[in-house]
Amino acid sequence: MATKVHMEALSPTMEEGRLVKWTKHEGDAVKSGDTLAEVETDKAVMELVARADGQLLKVVVPEGSTVPVGNVVAWIGKPGEKVDGDGASAPAATAPVPAAKPAPRQPPAPAPLPAPAPPAPQPVPADSTRVKASPLARRIAKDAGVDLKLVQGSGPGGRVIKRDVEGAPASSAPAAAPAAPRPTYHAPRTAEPYEDVPLTQIRKTIAKRLAASIGPIPHFFLTTEIDMERAAEAREALNTQLGEAGGKISFNDIIIKAVALALVQHRACNAWFQEDHIRYWNEVHIGMAVAIEDGLITPVIRNADTKSLREISTESRELAGRARNRRLKPEEYTGATFSVSNLGMFDIDQFTAVINPPEAGIVAIGSVAAKAVPDGDRVVVRRRMRLTMSCDHRVIDGATGAAFLRTLKQMLENPLAMLL
Repeated sequence: MATKVHMEALSPTMEEGRLVKWTKHEGDAVKSGDTLAEVETDKAVMELVARADGQLLKVVVPEGSTVPVGNVVAWIGKPGEKVDGDGASAPAATAPVPAAKPAPRQPPAPAPLPAPAPPAPQPVPADSTRVKASPLARRIAKDAGVDLKLVQGSGPGGRVIKRDVEGAPASSAPAAAPAAPRPTYHAPRTAEPYEDVPLTQIRKTIAKRLAASIGPIPHFFLTTEIDMERAAEAREALNTQLGEAGGKISFNDIIIKAVALALVQHRACNAWFQEDHIRYWNEVHIGMAVAIEDGLITPVIRNADTKSLREISTESRELAGRARNRRLKPEEYTGATFSVSNLGMFDIDQFTAVINPPEAGIVAIGSVAAKAVPDGDRVVVRRRMRLTMSCDHRVIDGATGAAFLRTLKQMLENPLAMLL
């Protein structure tokens, strides 16, 4: 009897998935554990695997479609076996609904065209999978008929990213009628008054989690300015000692370590708000906000208080790389007890971050910049940094958060305090 292939919950918070690519095709032999497809979840691109041996008899859901968890996406069975090929036993795949369009300004603009049907999936060149490219770049290339082998990558290690594909010419190789290009954030302006861009899975999740945070959670904010001169000197000395082959310690690595150690002393801030209780953690797992092409994800450095700066540096680079490639495993981006968000590299002086529930706090890090500050009866130039802590007032009171920040400030202003 044929076996249904369901859209599985590939992450703890996944409610629906987008089929990015079928790696097996109708008629292919499959074994249990083989990768059938790549699925974009709310956090990453993950593999949907076979749960039975046989032949892939029927693909029910085409590439590019979004379906709820539990829906039938394919069938596996014996060669020649008949199946319910139309997937009638499962709800139809869903597509993003365009937002309501505003009334045109005077003089009236031409009436907007109806939303086009989802484009038919286009074949990807067989050897394009060997090109280093982000999942988003692959999707744009497929829709626009661009051969990734001909695109020069500008990402890390020569990786092809979205902006590389957007400026590339379409391939001259013969192909079926090209599908309409998927709208992108940097799509060219048209004569229409506006353009609707469907939400990706990660952007949908960000929207849901922000609504679940900034509304229900009573935020308050505490800001302090920290003298980073000694931390900067310590960083420079460590990187000199490590040399080129040893990797580099960043300010973010030092901050993560200091936050973790301060949380050990202030357990009241290392907590989760639950429906009928507060969970105070004895372990310290730091969420590290990482910007990716289509949003933000927070990989977790577990037991950060027990790790050396070098270990934190290595792990943070590896996690950030996998995050940008959308290859994090669920256990690598869930379970943080407190988070750090750093926009200092974008020359942002100060900002406030939104708490990631059920965590009770997050610190927002600004840039480390030289500033003139008083020193007795003279003025000196010191490297300074502003830091803002967002607190869930249901868990953390003002004095509690202030005490935590005082300890954190002492550690960063005198890095030797981390050794106590």
